[in-house]
Amino acid sequence: MYTQGNPVQAEVHQKRHKAMDSISEVKLAEDTKLSSIVMNHAIMASVQAAKYSSQDVARYFEVDTSVGLDNEEVYKRQKQYGLNEFNGGEEEPLWKKYLGQFKDPLIMLLLASALVSVCMKQLDDAISITVAIVIVVTVAFIQEYRSEKSLEALKQLVPPKCHCLRNGVLKTFLARDLVPGDVVYLSIGDRVPADLRLFEAVALSIDESSFTGETEPANKSTELIELLDNGIMQRKNIGFMGTLVRCGHGKGIVVGTGENSEFGEIFKIMQGEEPPKTPLQRSMDTLGKQLSFYSFCIIGLIMLLGWIQGRKILDMFTIGVSLAVAAIPEGLPIVVTVTLALGVMRMAKRKAIVKKLPIVETLGCVNVICCDKTGTLTTNEMTLTHMYTADGLHAEVSGVGYNRKGEIHCNNESVKNNSHSSIRKIIEIGTVCNNAEILDGGLHGQPTEGALLACAMKMGAEGIRNEYIKLQEWPFNSDVKQMTVKCAHKDNRGEEYYFIKGALERILNQCRFYYQNGADMPMSEQIHKDVLDEAHQMGIAGLRVLAMAYGRQLDMLCFVGIVGIIDPPRPGIREAIRTLIGTGVSVKMVTGDSEDTATAIGGRLGLYAAGGEAISGDQIDHMSTDQLQDIIPHISVFYRTSPRHKHKIIKALQNNGCVVGMTGDGVNDAVALRSADIGIAMGKVGTDVSKEAADMILVDDEFVTIMAAIEEGKGIFYNIKNFVRFQLSTSIAALALIALSTVARLPNPLNAMQILWINIIMDGPPAQSLGVEPVDQDVILKPPRCVKDHIITKKLMINILISSFIIVSGTLWVFYKEVSHT
Repeated sequence: MYTQGNPVQAEVHQKRHKAMDSISEVKLAEDTKLSSIVMNHAIMASVQAAKYSSQDVARYFEVDTSVGLDNEEVYKRQKQYGLNEFNGGEEEPLWKKYLGQFKDPLIMLLLASALVSVCMKQLDDAISITVAIVIVVTVAFIQEYRSEKSLEALKQLVPPKCHCLRNGVLKTFLARDLVPGDVVYLSIGDRVPADLRLFEAVALSIDESSFTGETEPANKSTELIELLDNGIMQRKNIGFMGTLVRCGHGKGIVVGTGENSEFGEIFKIMQGEEPPKTPLQRSMDTLGKQLSFYSFCIIGLIMLLGWIQGRKILDMFTIGVSLAVAAIPEGLPIVVTVTLALGVMRMAKRKAIVKKLPIVETLGCVNVICCDKTGTLTTNEMTLTHMYTADGLHAEVSGVGYNRKGEIHCNNESVKNNSHSSIRKIIEIGTVCNNAEILDGGLHGQPTEGALLACAMKMGAEGIRNEYIKLQEWPFNSDVKQMTVKCAHKDNRGEEYYFIKGALERILNQCRFYYQNGADMPMSEQIHKDVLDEAHQMGIAGLRVLAMAYGRQLDMLCFVGIVGIIDPPRPGIREAIRTLIGTGVSVKMVTGDSEDTATAIGGRLGLYAAGGEAISGDQIDHMSTDQLQDIIPHISVFYRTSPRHKHKIIKALQNNGCVVGMTGDGVNDAVALRSADIGIAMGKVGTDVSKEAADMILVDDEFVTIMAAIEEGKGIFYNIKNFVRFQLSTSIAALALIALSTVARLPNPLNAMQILWINIIMDGPPAQSLGVEPVDQDVILKPPRCVKDHIITKKLMINILISSFIIVSGTLWVFYKEVSHT
């Protein structure tokens, strides 16, 4: 916001106002909101920049796109807009994090007990209780600190850089130093450093899957766009911060930096979303309140009886302190904390980093897991899985990702470089008509082209493209829907060919021949029909179909075949989902992808059956919260969803009483990760903002690790109940012992120090052994526990009272015998 007292802001505001006057009044009339947005945010939002020409945007930011900003102007704008980074708030100092551990209700009870002991000048009791408290909070603090350090190691070590034009010179520097109005150059492999209004785009495709969930990169242009709505996918002339340039190159004007970018809007929503308490925290809070209430009721009753009996108030207060110490199981927080810490350490060995100790138990009661598709359920690596040649051969390709792992099989035979001429011809066209590169397992270029290169590597034919010389190229665009390359073989440069790949309908209609055993045969209606039928089957299976053709003339092409490409499910994911469903956990897929792709992947994973129901983000927008809550238990696939839709889905499930886990890796998952009961982010492919929002990070991106976490969570709660029963039996026995002695006018059999010794030293190790005991397989296979169930149930209380009665009876008999002998 501009302020009168700031001369820099006033000067910049005056310049902006003049620049806006030069933009046509017609355009301003079309969108009267623009001026208010400029005045309020001082940065042009990408949704507004998309509606204006690049010349108008450059005029607004007072920048010459051939020169860039000068250093003086950059300095002014940095003072006004700040750095191009996110302010997550000042990091909490270690001492504050340590003191935060004292907020636990049981710890507060112990502190109160220690304070009373100090007031009674029973310093040895106070010291003992304080030592118990320090042990608990220190163990919890150290484990959570270790988890934070492990998470920091996952973050990118190299800060993002950008290529920016300033003072007419192209410079490379940290992206955090960009300001609105800077001119940025983009090339293959670059991360877009801020929101850009593109003014040059040459075959530019940007991977926006972290925002939209779409596996296919978005083809970018520079034309002014009439937006039908505010959806990100419509803004073809905008490059969004954090997205990846897959192919081509371009230039753009920075219109949004830091928290004023689209990335930043999601970050702000995420920061404002308060993560819910875990079920274990709620259970322990309830336990602490129950213990406090019942203990003080009994203590009050005993003191009242003593006063009625005519005892001194000071004597009764001393007994009350002993009762308070007896009522609170001092060893319980230690055992719970150590058990959770050991669980976190076990999970770390299984490649899962848990940020907070209670989170490790939460998965034991999760009954719904919402999964992002791209990069979580699937690899986010397009893979060629099927080929069909014009002469009727079917080939299947194994292996996932941009590497040579996998094989090609045709009619139960392994396909190698020259073993099947028709298949080789498909790969030949697919690799020559291709601009992608696979370097060190990473892709530079279009994902579909990377899939073709990986397939060539699997059949040992990656060198085919080096046998040809490219003479001319016509890149793929949305109008022609095909890519054409004019080339010649190095050994016969006199013969020139056109190699073409693209949409089947467009290419098939241009072909007069089809390829059969190395020869061109006249195209027939039957061949035409067979190809379309095969393509239809691939489409039903969720495959993206690409056709291949070649010829010496563009009007006399020879059809070679089609390939089916998909972003495949991760290995073992279907089995993991089946196991989860078998143990009572519902799995739902939430994606920004299209309906066809979402239902096809859902079918492969066992989440969607033909005739089933899937709903879109638009449908969710038109539903009330109550309507969504009614239908959501029956829906397993949600498509075309935005961060807002994902958040609404999570809240609807939670309102239905579900404990919700959310897995994701993209910027568009951050809000849902934060609002879920447990957010689970991917460690390798996950964005920094998703890791920040999540409670648990899967280091190796393996979804099956969640199964191990669920087992760990169920086992931990089962063990916690066991040692709660053990420790409460002792505490209640001590409470009853002192109470009965007081009523019977016997001497107090136990002082506060002896009770502390029993609770911490004598009961601690046996209780801890219960906390690490291996859990029976029957417990793991049980459905998720209901979060409304308290730790202390009626059955557990009966067991505790029986155990306490036996302890009290034996102790009183021994005490009575000893007293009578003296």
